[in-house]
Amino acid sequence: MKYRRIFEPIKLGDTLFKNRLFAAPTGVRDFTADGQITDSGIAYYERKAIGGAAAVTVGECNVDSVLGMHGTVHLTTDDPRHSNSYCRLANSIGRHGAVASAELMHAGWAANRTLDPPGPAYAPVEREIMGRIVPAMTEEVMERTIERFARGAAFMKRCGFGMVTIHGGHGWLFSQWMSPLTNTRKDKWGGPDPANRMRFPLAIIDAVRKAVGPGFPIEFRMSGSECWDGGYDIETGVEIARLLDGHVDLIHVSAGVYDVEEAFTITHPSMFLPDGVNVKYAAEIKKHVAAPVATVGALGEPELMEEILRSGQADVLEIARGLIADPDLPNKLRGGREGEVKKCLRCLACFSTLLNTGRFYCAVNPETGREEELRCKAPAPAKKKVLVVGGGVAGMEAALACARRGHEVVLCEKTGRLGGVLNCEEKVPFKARLAEYLRRQEKLVREAGVDVRLNTEATPEYAEALGAEAVIAALGARPIKPDIKGIERAIPAEKAFAEPELTGDRVCIIGGGPAGVELGIYLAMLGKTVTIVEKAARLSDGGNFLHMKGVRRQMVSLGLDARCNASVLEIGEKGVECEGGFIEADTVVYAVGTGPLHEEAAAFSGCAPGFYLAGDCIRPGNIMSATATAFAAAGDIELF
Repeated sequence: MKYRRIFEPIKLGDTLFKNRLFAAPTGVRDFTADGQITDSGIAYYERKAIGGAAAVTVGECNVDSVLGMHGTVHLTTDDPRHSNSYCRLANSIGRHGAVASAELMHAGWAANRTLDPPGPAYAPVEREIMGRIVPAMTEEVMERTIERFARGAAFMKRCGFGMVTIHGGHGWLFSQWMSPLTNTRKDKWGGPDPANRMRFPLAIIDAVRKAVGPGFPIEFRMSGSECWDGGYDIETGVEIARLLDGHVDLIHVSAGVYDVEEAFTITHPSMFLPDGVNVKYAAEIKKHVAAPVATVGALGEPELMEEILRSGQADVLEIARGLIADPDLPNKLRGGREGEVKKCLRCLACFSTLLNTGRFYCAVNPETGREEELRCKAPAPAKKKVLVVGGGVAGMEAALACARRGHEVVLCEKTGRLGGVLNCEEKVPFKARLAEYLRRQEKLVREAGVDVRLNTEATPEYAEALGAEAVIAALGARPIKPDIKGIERAIPAEKAFAEPELTGDRVCIIGGGPAGVELGIYLAMLGKTVTIVEKAARLSDGGNFLHMKGVRRQMVSLGLDARCNASVLEIGEKGVECEGGFIEADTVVYAVGTGPLHEEAAAFSGCAPGFYLAGDCIRPGNIMSATATAFAAAGDIELF
């Protein structure tokens, strides 16, 4: 094995974990009307166990459905009717040799705020939060909370879970009590003394220990630093960890808080941050405690993960999005197949779609969110000859999926390179994972035996002469050239991405969608002065609103100017005339969207018994929609 430290077992309490890769807590929303987890939700977690993770943590199991819920959709541990589904969930994880863990959480002052009107909530001290007055928690409510955590832990243990993870970070209940900035009580439960502020959290932890018994692993998740001016810093994080030491079996060091945008993008590191950005917090805390320490956040490079463990910065690696992108990451690393790992792009499409649709979907892994339907998918009943037209993201995914189903596949790409329009972004530093993804897909396509024909523009006649039994049209889209006086002076975003040296010191980008904004960030990183002009009232997130949080932080740090509600009237020699004023520019770039190649794709509809569309030629979308439609098309071929 190349990564021996990663795959060295670790003992926590009386339980042996087969390696150091744990599936960090993520909370699905596949529930029945009465709040029980569905088969598809169970399959999501089981898939990570199948992939080789040593522990799989079920996120956001709320211990108090009356006073602790921060949303309307959560698993809860205080309803005995849920025991059967939890037993199936724990068994589905445990039977693959992974330890099933339940993340016990309580929202504290953030509880019930989304209800209309907001429901009850308590804070360490009375405070106004989001327009409502939240009272101080009384000792009676504190006793209730202690009891709910203990009962919840015991309940999940009875359901077959082998560990509990107490969520003590990210601004929820425990963080509110542990922070000197928010727990300013005058009694024994708060104030400047860290021991007082930790008294209530430790009372909960000790009650959980009593409920689950000695030897049962307890993990505690905390923010090493809250990473913003209104939160606590690593010095306080070290104080917290020291007082936790001896009460828990694993100190899981995360960072940030949920409600603050600048900190959220650190809790869930954006694509603009370096790999392992939060390891420093775990490494500092590890110097001061005897308990094993876990680190989490932007862990995708196996060499980095191995070095973190070898150098003693942490004992366990917790991975969330990396196992959404590829649940087989542990097995692939162990088997020496690291080149096959689908690495997370850190685009946050997964969490955005969870909040928008109730289910995780992934840009690079079309199987995520569809684990249940794919569980028993049999090989194709008959081998067919398939022509895939277009070698971009959708075309490569379609060809690869068809080849893996056992079909004979020909992939035609009119240019000399696979990857499509996204090849133009290969120089962009925060898109390095995208470039790596494109090259990995190309390699896998060739290794799968696909007949790749570059510099070949497929036509309907070509398809008929080939004798294809099915055609998957993945032709993509072309940039829209806006009807603006002087537009001939401007260049498309694709060209500016590929050849930034063609742009001058002052650049005006027409279009405030994802492509325009990310291009603006890239050019600003190169030292150019960039102004984005958008005719709508705000910049567009393209449906990925969580990624936009990181984008906004980058725009602020780079001083990127964006003018909304500003239509472009004319492009001249010295800049752009807009509603509201003139913008001086050496170069003007347009990024106002793309037009799908509908006619070109439709021309293939009569060339073979089976005809399918994939990617942007259906309608312009993103990488996630391209891979999803391509993967589905490959599975549908055998149905005609």
